[in-house]
Amino acid sequence: MTADRSTTPAIVVPAAMPTSLDAIRASVQQRYGATALAVLDGPAADATCGAPAPEGSSGCCGTMSENWDPITADLYHAGQTAGIPAEALLASLGCGNPTALARLHEGDVVLDLGSGGGIDVLLSATRVGPTGKAYGLDMTDEMLALALANKAKAGATNVEFLKGHIEAIPLPANTVDVIISNCVINLSGDKRAVLREAFRVLKPGGRFAVSDVVTRAGLPDAVRTNRHLWTGCVAGALEETEFVALLHEVGFEEASIEPTRVYTRDDAVALLQGTGLDAALADEIEGTIMSAFVRALKPGAPVHAKAPSRQLAPLATPAAPSSRACGCDDVCCT
Repeated sequence: MTADRSTTPAIVVPAAMPTSLDAIRASVQQRYGATALAVLDGPAADATCGAPAPEGSSGCCGTMSENWDPITADLYHAGQTAGIPAEALLASLGCGNPTALARLHEGDVVLDLGSGGGIDVLLSATRVGPTGKAYGLDMTDEMLALALANKAKAGATNVEFLKGHIEAIPLPANTVDVIISNCVINLSGDKRAVLREAFRVLKPGGRFAVSDVVTRAGLPDAVRTNRHLWTGCVAGALEETEFVALLHEVGFEEASIEPTRVYTRDDAVALLQGTGLDAALADEIEGTIMSAFVRALKPGAPVHAKAPSRQLAPLATPAAPSSRACGCDDVCCT
């Protein structure tokens, strides 16, 4: 007897996790590239950004083509984003607002890892002022195109977007005052390399100040190995103690994690939609996933002032003894 297919429920097979770094990157690029294209090709956002999203919709501050996501929703207030292009808000896929929590000073050089449509780069640029610089680093061509368009709309002159991977940052060592990131480190398949690179490019005394999804012990294995939940910022998230341990391992000091939102059972149900996983897992997920602000410092004294001009130094003043291995003094070496 042949089964009646019209009454047989569809079976959704959970998507297997990619296992290599390249496969993970390809999966992430596919999702985030599609989001950027939806913003570039779609209508401009309206003035209601930040309002509650309609049921079944991501709203104007979340993703364009997916159901409402509790991780990306309601991160920016209207007062914080004045002058920022609507398209930058549309492409925001973060889990926090690192620019509101990071200590940014006039003249700072800031680097945003995984800058997407550029919202956090543009917000940082306004805070560091014309004497500062805000870099954005992203690997996805579509997101970079969107970020450049947003830079032009904002009229930002102290912003530069770079193409590359966060595991191999295309900047020299000791060039950045502050590293920010918004829900991107969890997407990497080699988080140790990301943190090592962050440490390398920071100046002595530089600050690591990122928003990310962090987990607590007890996250089910089925969640850890689900591809949709990796690109959705959950499956690849580090546990609290692991994140702090990795930061210390690569050389950072004073590492700390401050929860900004712990996800409820209702949030877990929303996260599980479309993953092929049993919704009953929401009971196990509740309280084990959180958005958090992660801080750490690179050892050394921060230097905010520029080196003194040689023209101002009296000719009769003898050079200070060198403290550098290369034999140069602090003026001639950088």
